[in-house]
Amino acid sequence: MKRHSLALALGLAVAFGHYPFCAGAQEPNLMLANDYHAQLDLSRYLMSEKLDGVRAYWTGSQLLSRSGNVIQAPGWFVESLPAEALDGELWIGRGQFESLLSVVRDQVPDEQGWRQVQFQLFDLPGSALPFWQRYRQLQALTRSIGQPHIRVIAQRPILNESELRAALARISQAGGEGVMLHHRDQPYLPGRSDNLVKYKLHADAEAVVISHQPGRGKYTGMMGSIVVETADGVRFRIGSGFSDADRRNPPAIGSVITFRYNGHTERGIPRFARYLRPHPML
Repeated sequence: MKRHSLALALGLAVAFGHYPFCAGAQEPNLMLANDYHAQLDLSRYLMSEKLDGVRAYWTGSQLLSRSGNVIQAPGWFVESLPAEALDGELWIGRGQFESLLSVVRDQVPDEQGWRQVQFQLFDLPGSALPFWQRYRQLQALTRSIGQPHIRVIAQRPILNESELRAALARISQAGGEGVMLHHRDQPYLPGRSDNLVKYKLHADAEAVVISHQPGRGKYTGMMGSIVVETADGVRFRIGSGFSDADRRNPPAIGSVITFRYNGHTERGIPRFARYLRPHPML
């Protein structure tokens, strides 16, 4: 095993230790998003807000994370869900990801915490219909369920790139994550394709924490930066994006973090990398 592969594997193991879940059934075969590119015919897409939540897959009997781990939701949270597969996002609100994670990762459900959580649905994996019809089915389904915590993410048509940029600016200014584009005429296709596209102001990625570097000046006695390594073996420092609380209690060595960046240098190092949050490793 290559050094960076071993580091990543160790990081994942540590992270699972920090975020305990029951072993899942099988990892769900989800549809995943490509990054936006200018060759898309936007008139064939429906647009929605990209929620800053936790991906969740309802098998018809169990609620699973993207990695196939069982999410321990209270019985009342899932009792009204149908006996068919649903794809969606567990969500509390904009900027509430860490609060959500503290609820979702618990082995024993925190009833009060789960009262804040919504299951925002965006697809029906078992249907062969085009997306616009699946969306209508989800709307009808949530109306029939009639529970305030089970919702469907609103979709709307989009005409051109200027309208897309305006939507992204509006959502970002309100504290949102970005925009998702679903091809209106395509079926649910597991894996990455242009059937599902994400559009954000910044790119995000994951890396394993290799070491801590001491702070200077006002950060004396705290962490100043961390050295991280990506899955393809690129090492670099991240020194921004941390709160004072993060610097006093930095991400553990071997844990996985999510960082934000703007493109890459000629050497393949992420530009303007800044810490975003611990990776949920769900």
